[in-house]
Amino acid sequence: MDISVVIPLLNEEESLPELVAWIKKVMDANGYSYEVLMIDDGSTDKSWEILEQLISKNPNIKAIKFRRNYGKSAALNVGFEAAKGDVVITMDADLQDSPDEIPALYGMIKNDGFDLVSGWKQKRHDPLNKTIPSKFFNKVTRMMSGIQLNDFNCGLKAYQHEVVKNIEVYGEMHRYIPVIAKWAGFTKIGEKVVQHQARKYGVTKFGLERYIKGFLDLLSITFVGKFGKKPMHLFGALGTLCFVLGTMILLYLSIAKLVYNEYYIATRPMFFLGILSVIIGSQLFLTGFLAELISRNSPNRNHYLIEKEIGTDNS
Repeated sequence: MDISVVIPLLNEEESLPELVAWIKKVMDANGYSYEVLMIDDGSTDKSWEILEQLISKNPNIKAIKFRRNYGKSAALNVGFEAAKGDVVITMDADLQDSPDEIPALYGMIKNDGFDLVSGWKQKRHDPLNKTIPSKFFNKVTRMMSGIQLNDFNCGLKAYQHEVVKNIEVYGEMHRYIPVIAKWAGFTKIGEKVVQHQARKYGVTKFGLERYIKGFLDLLSITFVGKFGKKPMHLFGALGTLCFVLGTMILLYLSIAKLVYNEYYIATRPMFFLGILSVIIGSQLFLTGFLAELISRNSPNRNHYLIEKEIGTDNS
């Protein structure tokens, strides 16, 4: 199968018939073999009934329905598990992502050798309260991840089949799939300017809280990617630094007490800073030690992606 299109949706009853017809038109025009995986993330409108009608007319459409709303990341993860196509393309169900972009995205994966191609909505039909924070978070993500993309959160993306089968999307991590893919070893990440449609039906499903969650998720994915298998390298280094600093401060005060007869060192702010540094350093070191024990006992502690083998039983 050439393409799997994974589409998470929540209360999109108006847009589904038009979206499915649009995708079919593009696929038939290019002669692709394909499947469309619709992941209903606990819709409360008639989305599921409409999907049942669409599936009865088009065998290429498949659907999965959650019992409740779990979030976009969960929907994408389930879609990735079910996808069978050589290239997996994700898009939103609100018609703001254009299926006409599919052939170009498919070509960049199959012909240009990219592991992942992310869409860039260079011209957006969104209000300023969405575009300005989005630019800020994209800039911060570029700085922290080293991935030079202009729009990490664009729902329109294309992946090699191997990528979606070796990454896990959870929480609110759908915003940072390129970062997850990079830490998994898929470094050929490209970008394509895509058309952004104005919203035709319904309203956005994301509020202001997504910016706080997005920043916390960025910190989480950065930490897990760099130190997930070696937490002592972070906590141990910080703990040692704080402990040594506190010890030096207390040693200096002890010398001042014994040699220069300073009688009031216990009232000096530096005394409390030294004690606090020693305590924090010890706690950080202990945290790293416990995290290391947990990491060592994780079932995925030795899970590595192998690209090629020569001269082995598996090659």
